[in-house]
Amino acid sequence: MQSVGASKVSLSSISSQELWERSGRLKEGSEVFRFKDRKESRFLLAPTHEEEITTLVASLVKSYKDVPIRLYQISRKYRDEPRPRQGLLRGREFIMKDLYTFDYNNEEALKTYELVKDAYVRLFDELKIPYLVAAADSGNMGGNLSHEFHFPSSKGEDTVISCSSCDHVYNEELADGQAHMFETKGASESEQAHDTLGIGNTTSDAISTGLWMAISKDKKTLIRGWYPKFLLQGGAAEPVERHVNSHAVKSIADAAGVDLDLSVENPLEQWTAELKRDPSSASSSDQRFKVLDLYDSQVRVYKRPPLSDLLHEIDVDADIEYALLSRFPGTENSLQLVRVHEGDKCPRCKNGTLKPQSAVELGHTFHLGTRYSDVLQAAVTVDSSLIHEPSKSLQAPSKTHTVPMQMGCHGIGVSRMISAVADMLADTKGLNWPRAMAPYEVVVVPAKGLEADAEMVYDALTTSGGPAVDAILDDRDKQIGWKLGDADLIGYPVIVVVGKGWKKQQTVEVQCRRLDGIREEVSVDKLPQFVRSLLDRL
Repeated sequence: MQSVGASKVSLSSISSQELWERSGRLKEGSEVFRFKDRKESRFLLAPTHEEEITTLVASLVKSYKDVPIRLYQISRKYRDEPRPRQGLLRGREFIMKDLYTFDYNNEEALKTYELVKDAYVRLFDELKIPYLVAAADSGNMGGNLSHEFHFPSSKGEDTVISCSSCDHVYNEELADGQAHMFETKGASESEQAHDTLGIGNTTSDAISTGLWMAISKDKKTLIRGWYPKFLLQGGAAEPVERHVNSHAVKSIADAAGVDLDLSVENPLEQWTAELKRDPSSASSSDQRFKVLDLYDSQVRVYKRPPLSDLLHEIDVDADIEYALLSRFPGTENSLQLVRVHEGDKCPRCKNGTLKPQSAVELGHTFHLGTRYSDVLQAAVTVDSSLIHEPSKSLQAPSKTHTVPMQMGCHGIGVSRMISAVADMLADTKGLNWPRAMAPYEVVVVPAKGLEADAEMVYDALTTSGGPAVDAILDDRDKQIGWKLGDADLIGYPVIVVVGKGWKKQQTVEVQCRRLDGIREEVSVDKLPQFVRSLLDRL
């Protein structure tokens, strides 16, 4: 954070509910701890601090000459998490690093964004652990540009898609529901239509068709997605089971003007119950019940809508509005309802294959734009000569204009990173920290009676005149076997043992589990150089 010119601040964990209502983020069902004080004033425990930092900067900064501003904090955050799990990976209380940036125009804000993103890359590179940088959905944070930093892990809740050939990496949540590699070959919707549900002329061979359903939040619209449940693809001998990507379906539904509720587990029953509760409203123009059928590009559509079968099945006689979509609304693109499967062709480079991986999100960079500065009046005066595209409301004679600041928010989950790295590198002996995260880089462990000699070894490591080595001497009154087991359990990158070799030939044993379990006898005069060579590889 210092490398990007950021200053450290400390914001209160207690925030005003009213402030969050002004930004529009405090809604029913929000994962926020709320409470009232003895005066019945409404407060919350802050899960993040966009509102607070924007209000603070708005009260202090008035001119474009005062920006850029970059402020960061490392603090405890709180979230009323509905399903806390995996210890530090998902908890109700956690430690976050947040950086908030403020610029006077979009061009400068994007430069700041790239500067911070590069700093994050350097930070994750320093860990020397495989990670992915994925294009991501900004969610309720706002803005239209964001990237996530992930560690591949079977315990991860995100699915990250990466290409074997190009730099195309993205979170599955970005699925837009439009087919890029599974286009039907020139057939129009009417030409694809058949009396019964069948299989389209596509790049893959679907051998079974599945049905997926969801319901709108007002329970008036039932969404049915027809998709290839099993595919024979790429000459494979065995069919591959496919699953619906709910993010893709939601994108299609949003474009069709339907607000989906993906939390409902029995959508057909809910829709039927609502319909039977007040069947008279089914035909009214403002309360009309609807069925929207979506057809994946690898499944042919019905020539005659299969609505009568549904109404017969649920024993309802009503005038239901019916719509069918096999193209994304407003485009000629076919629909892709299924999740990416390993081996699918990359839509960007056409040469590589895609690989989905479960991953743990550890960092996230957001370009927020004016999402918060607009509503919280965080603005600066700018010389008119610096404004590239003045709005129509700006008066030409004026030399300065007031514009909302362009913001960025960049976070790293500190406590989550501890858990994710520990899980990735731990082995049967214990933890196994990267050099950058270890409590100490080196531990010196002496056998009984060699404590004074171990002090000399420790001094040779820490005062040798070369680059500093962060070392600790284990001088506890314990047997050497116990101390070595404890050193493995704690996860020091390098262990220096002052034991049998010292008594025989004045050498120490240097151990490093992460580098193929190195165990090598080294003389004291060569020890600092040898240890540094190991640390440089970690």
